[in-house]
Amino acid sequence: MDELKRLQELAERSYQNGQYAFTDFLSMAELSVYYENIKKLAFACPALSGGYEGAERQMIRFGNEEELGYTVDFPIDILHITPVSEKFADDLNHRDYLGALMNLGIRREMTGDIVVKGREAFLFCENTLSPFIAENILKVKHTSVRVEVVAEVPSLAAPEKKEKVVQVQSNRIDAVTARVYGMSRQEAVTLFFEHRVYLNGKECTENAKMLNPGDIISIRGKGRFEYAEELSFSKKGKLNCRVMCW
Repeated sequence: MDELKRLQELAERSYQNGQYAFTDFLSMAELSVYYENIKKLAFACPALSGGYEGAERQMIRFGNEEELGYTVDFPIDILHITPVSEKFADDLNHRDYLGALMNLGIRREMTGDIVVKGREAFLFCENTLSPFIAENILKVKHTSVRVEVVAEVPSLAAPEKKEKVVQVQSNRIDAVTARVYGMSRQEAVTLFFEHRVYLNGKECTENAKMLNPGDIISIRGKGRFEYAEELSFSKKGKLNCRVMCW
């Protein structure tokens, strides 16, 4: 089903029935459709959450307390995955945890972000799925693990933002992206042709677009950064700008 049509149907269902409606976890590409059509869906008072601040994969909730007279939380659980024995644990990455989920036949849209911190991970998922995951994920790769639901988002799961000052010819998005990720301008331009760049939630295909302070740039497969502040010009006329990466 067309993504916009699906969102419109959920929004209309919520509005007409006077009840909340939720999407599954949406990818950046799917969220881009939402941001591009946000005015068409505003009548249903949408809100977004991925379970923690800065989440990449998020749900949309249609309906709010003011309109419906009651409140409902996002149906998201947080699962804490830790090795049974730290001594014999592998160094696991995002792909390892995702593979363990896929091996159980779990659809990707039912799970949100997987935040890996050292030898532990935090998985955000639909709350109807958490008992199944907790009971059935016993190993990730060769590491025996335990899985438990935690009541609130641990501070460890918050993205760690790192400040960086870069010098660019201009505040064009491709120029800034190239400097942030240490690549050539041509490599940065290729990301736009591959539909991997999102600006403030919307897919960005205009590689010459000028950035403004506060803009959030997401590069699928690389991470995110905020174009935080324009600082000064060098003697050669280059722009010094501050970015926050995570």
